[in-house]
Amino acid sequence: NTYILMLSRVIINAVFGLFVFLVGATVVNAAAIGVSPVRVTLSDKQKIGTITLRNDGTNPVPMQLEALKWSKEEGEDVFTSTRELIVSPPIFTIPAGGSQLLRVGLRGAPDAKRELAYRIFLQELPPPPSPDFNGAKMLMRVSLPVFVLPKVAANPLLRWQAVRTSDGSLKISLTNDGNAHIQIINFSLSKPGSAQPWISQKASDYALIGQSLDWILPASADYSIPKSGTTIQLFAETDAGDIEAEVLVLP
Repeated sequence: NTYILMLSRVIINAVFGLFVFLVGATVVNAAAIGVSPVRVTLSDKQKIGTITLRNDGTNPVPMQLEALKWSKEEGEDVFTSTRELIVSPPIFTIPAGGSQLLRVGLRGAPDAKRELAYRIFLQELPPPPSPDFNGAKMLMRVSLPVFVLPKVAANPLLRWQAVRTSDGSLKISLTNDGNAHIQIINFSLSKPGSAQPWISQKASDYALIGQSLDWILPASADYSIPKSGTTIQLFAETDAGDIEAEVLVLP
């Protein structure tokens, strides 16, 4: 038995105002780059988005951009070349204490029925060789998701499942049958009749359209795995809002 939960799409503004600091360590000094927002959403009404990079370090940081189409196969990320997005400028240098504005544009029209998913890869370029430098430098590389909404309403459609495995663990599975992604930030499980969760799980995983996510929760001295036939309560924090569902534990 699996349970289906239909979610209304909710844009969480806090995500788009967040600055995430990314540190690339080097034996001399570190590059501290602030990125805002950490995700871009485009649509037929908004075909151009912007990203601001801020260099709080003491040295200029040369970087290049690459936009790739994003999908998943058997839970693994797959990236393919695409000309559907325009990112500008493709190569630039952020001065020390300065910032750089990036533009992300949709070249064509959105899909009529399904959300499209991409990732922008930000790659720090190596500095010119210096005869006085004998160490190693770690170059920063980070990716940001870009979602293009379809022309119809976009919502994830979730199926949760809980299965006891042969070794006594509990496998929690999520399948997204909707036409938009969902990001599971964390979730907790409660036993019947208890308002207190008996286990909490950090996630930060994306379920793209038609994809599944699995979490294996091994038995522990701190908690016991519910028996087959037990209905557990699941609470999850997601980028589409907080959700809850009752899930039957299968053998």
